Amino acid sequence: MAFRVGKSFVSAQQVAERAGVSRSAVSRTFTPGASVSEPTRRKVLEAAESLGYHVNHLARGLIHERSGIVCLIAADLQAPFQAKMLEALTRRLQDVDKVPMVINAAGPSGSVEAALRQTLNYRADASVVLSGSPASSLIDTCIANGQHVILINREDRHPGTEHLIVDNEDAARRAFDMLYRAGCRHIGIVSSQAGTSSLVGREQAFAAAAKAGGVLVSLVRAGPTAYATGLEAARALLSRADRPDAAFCVTDLLACGFMDAARHEFGLRIPDDFCIVGFDDIEQAGWVSYQLTTFRQPIERMAEHIAHLLSVESPAPPAPRPHYLQAEPVWRRSVRPK
Repeated sequence: MAFRVGKSFVSAQQVAERAGVSRSAVSRTFTPGASVSEPTRRKVLEAAESLGYHVNHLARGLIHERSGIVCLIAADLQAPFQAKMLEALTRRLQDVDKVPMVINAAGPSGSVEAALRQTLNYRADASVVLSGSPASSLIDTCIANGQHVILINREDRHPGTEHLIVDNEDAARRAFDMLYRAGCRHIGIVSSQAGTSSLVGREQAFAAAAKAGGVLVSLVRAGPTAYATGLEAARALLSRADRPDAAFCVTDLLACGFMDAARHEFGLRIPDDFCIVGFDDIEQAGWVSYQLTTFRQPIERMAEHIAHLLSVESPAPPAPRPHYLQAEPVWRRSVRPK
């Protein structure tokens, strides 16, 4: 392997010559677990330091048909939950000697399909799809090229893929129970126009639980999954003559916008006059200004599971293997006590 400095390369052979050892001794020095004597190791490391040599791990990996690259495909990178998820994933993957590469699937030139094609160009070992629903034919191409494909919170099943799914339906039903026990009998469901399987699953499960409990619900999707959409949803719901007495917001970011409009534009006291439950447990949910009761997605456990999948050599599953995780309730002050 060679390391380029300016217009020239420092090769392993040059390091061997400087250290007075064989080329294979240099290779063993930079191979974890390989046998090399301590005096030889010291001579090689000193020679490498003086020449400015570093191992080209990408080239070494490609020789063995493994690049070590794991592509994380996501949109809305600025959103608090997405940023928190990417932080946990990149940190954990680096712990197992993987090279995470984030590909932005948003914008005019961005899509999950275009992102997956990029992963093929870079010979990625794996792709973790956090946003969007890629075409089956493209997933097949990735798998045929030796990739692991891991889909996060996607209900569609595809042979050869791994699935991590948070049980949104169970959490939504528990959110309804929270509000019902607090005495709420007309509840707004605040969602977005994104239409992802996760958000729709939360909407539908909450609405079904409310119907079974004889509680009136009003669904509003005022825009993208953003703080401003929460503001607009609050204005739409709270200005009605039959104003709801609570809201289930399918993300915390929507809930924060809703809460600010409810308090500052409509003068409502939370939770005395109005109760709110969110979903995700982003950092802002715990801020003193919000103290939002919500459901925490198990981000660290998800990252740990993905790192484990990619740190062991295993064939792709012949059929989709969904791995379900629970979202845990986090009680704060936006719902009246039980």
